[in-house]
Amino acid sequence: MNFLSNFRTNFHEISFADPYYFLLLLIIIPIIGWQIWKRHKIRPGMYISTTQSFEGSKKSWKQKFSWLPLFFRIMVIICIVFALARPQSPLRRNQIDVEGVDIVLALDISGSMKMMDFTPNRLEASKKVAIEFIEGRPNDRIGLVVYAGEAYTQCPLTSDHNTLLGLLKKVTFDIVEDGTAIGDGLGTAINRLRDSEAKSKIIILLSDGVNNAGYLDPYSSAEMAKEFGIKVYTIGCGTNNGQAPFPTPFGPVYMKTELDENLLSTIALNTGGEYFRATNNQKLKNVYTEIDQMEKTKISETVFENKADEFAIFLILALIFISIEFLFRYRILRGAC
Repeated sequence: MNFLSNFRTNFHEISFADPYYFLLLLIIIPIIGWQIWKRHKIRPGMYISTTQSFEGSKKSWKQKFSWLPLFFRIMVIICIVFALARPQSPLRRNQIDVEGVDIVLALDISGSMKMMDFTPNRLEASKKVAIEFIEGRPNDRIGLVVYAGEAYTQCPLTSDHNTLLGLLKKVTFDIVEDGTAIGDGLGTAINRLRDSEAKSKIIILLSDGVNNAGYLDPYSSAEMAKEFGIKVYTIGCGTNNGQAPFPTPFGPVYMKTELDENLLSTIALNTGGEYFRATNNQKLKNVYTEIDQMEKTKISETVFENKADEFAIFLILALIFISIEFLFRYRILRGAC
């Protein structure tokens, strides 16, 4: 009974292809008029001197319900007219076109990322926020580049976010020579995006230091990003007072930190991105949230609509009503109507 289920589901959206058939409902008026005239004029009668002997008599139940056959006949006519008017319900199919964004996260894993001004340290806080960022963008291809004294690709652009998250969680210190090669980190990220055909290509580069290693000049890398149409968002990570606790075998020791904010802001400005400063876990999370809002995936929806005829339910109802009418007229109320 799929047609019944579809009809009930789409009842509020039913339309009629041939609504002019509803004019046939006017035939109900003369039918009712004829029945009223027939009951009062055609039935035989007789004259009696007094009605005293009929006083107090009650109508039988057959007489009380003698109108039922007429009611069911009218319902048959209504159902047939509705079927002729061709009721139709919409059948919709949605096609969603996703215009994703290709994103590469360039993550600083230099020794200074061990600083404990973030909980538990800068690297782990950055990884946690990056994981939340990735999980919130299921329609995008995302890659991961890590850098310290040199840079390498931890994960190329992929839509397999489970694999990406697994590789991100494995990122740790001392897997490459220490230092801060911002130019190399940015250049490696650009290399992952330069052949991308996505309409929107972005790099989110996080650093907590000063460029002091590597082969590529950060400003030259920024020019390359601009040439390839890649937008770079930069994040400066670290406290504002220039000192932060650093873990040692004897406990945390406060050490001086450096951050080249001028370099990071210039890279962002030259590529059409934006520079952000994060001094604690919450502010870092807010930065990623803001970038997420600015670089939303574009989703367009096309709706294909067709019509399905729903006249069958009305023909079935007409058959049921006419069967009930015959049952009452010629079996149950025979002689009373």
